[in-house]
Amino acid sequence: MTDFQEVYDLYFREVFRYALSLCRNESLAEEITQETFYKALAKLDSFDGKCKISVWLCQIAKNTYLSLCRKDKHLSPNTDTDLSQSSDNFEEIFFDKETAFAIHKVLHTLDEPYKEVFSLRTFGELSYKQIAELFGKTEAWARVTYHRARLRIKEELK
Repeated sequence: MTDFQEVYDLYFREVFRYALSLCRNESLAEEITQETFYKALAKLDSFDGKCKISVWLCQIAKNTYLSLCRKDKHLSPNTDTDLSQSSDNFEEIFFDKETAFAIHKVLHTLDEPYKEVFSLRTFGELSYKQIAELFGKTEAWARVTYHRARLRIKEELK
């Protein structure tokens, strides 16, 4: 059990941030994170080691979130979530709540994978490498997809 406690201690924050990037609601993100670690503990023997454990945990978190969305059709992101500051000027505009709401509205009109990649990078603070691992793609793919998502959002906001 101490090994799993170490996994929990090492990856809790990363999984929580990822869950928060998906749902944009702190209490729901906590619930998703707890459920993720519960499921991971139950299925620990099925972890094959083909990917990093953080990627495996984030996949479980994503599936948990999607299951919750299917069960609760009224589940919607909370646009009042505090966002951490990024060095990129584009992300800094999220501190203006009206602009943040407008960006969230545009974000919901984007096709996948643009919507998810942008959310993971901006809200989840995941690296391009981590995003690439989640999608089973290259780091260059993650960078290009994020860049295209940003361009589409900027274009829609004009």
